[in-house]
Amino acid sequence: MSLRPRPWLLPLLLLVLSPGLSGLELPGGEADSATSPSAANTLVWGPGLEANVVLPARFFFVQAVDSSGRNLTTSPGEQTYEVKIVSPAEDFARIWIQVLDRHDGSFLVRYRMYATYTDLHIHVLLKNNHVAKSPFILKGPVYHEGCHCPQPSGSVWEAHMHCPQSFPQIDRDLAFYPSVDLDLNAQEIPQRFGQRQSLCHYTVKDNRVYVKTFGEHVGFRIFMDAILLSLTRKLSDMEFFVNLGDWPLEKRKPTERIHPIFSWCGSNNTRDIVMPTYDLTESVLETMGRVSLDMLSVQANTGPPWPEKNATAFWRGRDSRQERLELVKLSRAHPDYVDAAFTNFFFFKHDESLFGPLVKHVSFFDFFKYKYQINIDGTVAAYRLPYLLAGDSVVLKQDSGYYEHFYNELRPWEHYIPLRADLGDLLEKIQWARDHDEETKKIARAGQQFARNHLMGNSIFCYYYKLFQEYAKLQVTQPKVREGMELVEQPSDDLFPCSCHRTKAKDEL
Repeated sequence: MSLRPRPWLLPLLLLVLSPGLSGLELPGGEADSATSPSAANTLVWGPGLEANVVLPARFFFVQAVDSSGRNLTTSPGEQTYEVKIVSPAEDFARIWIQVLDRHDGSFLVRYRMYATYTDLHIHVLLKNNHVAKSPFILKGPVYHEGCHCPQPSGSVWEAHMHCPQSFPQIDRDLAFYPSVDLDLNAQEIPQRFGQRQSLCHYTVKDNRVYVKTFGEHVGFRIFMDAILLSLTRKLSDMEFFVNLGDWPLEKRKPTERIHPIFSWCGSNNTRDIVMPTYDLTESVLETMGRVSLDMLSVQANTGPPWPEKNATAFWRGRDSRQERLELVKLSRAHPDYVDAAFTNFFFFKHDESLFGPLVKHVSFFDFFKYKYQINIDGTVAAYRLPYLLAGDSVVLKQDSGYYEHFYNELRPWEHYIPLRADLGDLLEKIQWARDHDEETKKIARAGQQFARNHLMGNSIFCYYYKLFQEYAKLQVTQPKVREGMELVEQPSDDLFPCSCHRTKAKDEL
């Protein structure tokens, strides 16, 4: 991924990377855990301090620093900082605020807006004293996520979001498709895949989304509808097919006639164009909404400090792959190394007596009571990996032919501990981790840092935008609203009114 610095990361560039706060250490070093934070020295930065970075839940960071300029590396207390957000032009601001303690001397502040405001003033207080450059003033209009106010220029939106110049996975995926004939695809793809697979044929035109579905199981369409409705409030025109199933579809060789299919998972023997998973996408769109597990909340629920975590490898899930059965069998033979059990049987019901009984579901946040987290494929890639990386445990990741949009940027022994596909070296790797605790802790923190840098909501929006932008450049015919397509309606703004001040002219993707 491009390393072009973003404005809210600039404070980091002046400092030395450390496991402290999203990689932040002042030249003076780390503070003693008993040291109190200083209002004047506290650092505040992040995308949530910029009016034009529109996200479902905006966020920024606070780093506690003592009077001598040293970072605090343990929590000074959950109630240390108070955050107030007001709009001087309005009597009442409909904004939900949460201050999340990351227990490493830093805090994550997130807020969700339910209206559009002329200006916002963000007050960050320590014992009633403003910290850093508080109050931070966002010159409006400051639009909320649900406001249907398309950005006239996609490139302006991209600049406001400080998106990376490129994503290597996008370049790899699109390299198979030097040009895209939309008229030909509209004929051939439904004929080839529409009878046996669940597909959505989308056209995005003039900031509106149109869709036609193929197949029986199209419920997962809601996730794609949601991200497209969000993006088309900002940018426009393209036409493409989305695979709603688990498995990637395009298995032909590059030398044959292949079709561009967008999927949530890729594999080494398919040519699908990979998007962020529906699970990660929904968690971004519904942060501070209907989901409780997202890339922000997990950072405040990473379990006990590293020395107090259970030195056992942990896993819970369903029976969606043979290797998962072997993992549970291994757990029974070596309970001092592995704690693995099924919470649901579906694929291997005839083996339930051998691998049961089922255990109760465990809160995902409780996973991080354990130092070692096993990530093993399900039907395809296990979509829990972003959240496991964001925690404060090390990931033991199975070698796999499946991948999500970010897998190829991860490095074994840097961001995770690799496992053989058959898990034959699992016990050996757990023993290595126990014998090399400091190195293992370093890998865990590097994986966490990767998640914080590349898998947050703003990064997911940027990935979708760049993917669609680059794909649109390949189109050699014009996107059309095809026969049988229906309009996907924008959510009603009755509850969250918005007055758009932007001009109506726009450019295309």
